[in-house]
Amino acid sequence: MTEGPSSKVIHAGFSRSVHWQGRSGRLFDLLGENLDQFCMSEADLYLLAQGGHVLWVGTLAELVADPVSRSRFRLALTCADRVFHLPAPTDPAERLSLVWELEGAEPARGVQAA
Repeated sequence: MTEGPSSKVIHAGFSRSVHWQGRSGRLFDLLGENLDQFCMSEADLYLLAQGGHVLWVGTLAELVADPVSRSRFRLALTCADRVFHLPAPTDPAERLSLVWELEGAEPARGVQAA
């Protein structure tokens, strides 16, 4: 049996590793996704941005549980032109610290992902 063109699925998420620098100067390796096709995972933390400006940072659980985060996410979707993700810490304090760090992040200059 030969495979037709529809029997193979190629993920068109365009995952690409990029570096962003957080508020403290720490570098973060984020994976970029196609904004029009991204699907949130419970295990990841997401950053929506317009150019180098962070519009929203959070998790799927925060969207479900927090109306303010949900409103900010919806607003961010109206003008975001990129989305990135990284594994979310399981510890709530670490997750909140990472959200704070990334809310003030910007693309790292002069750093190339491997």
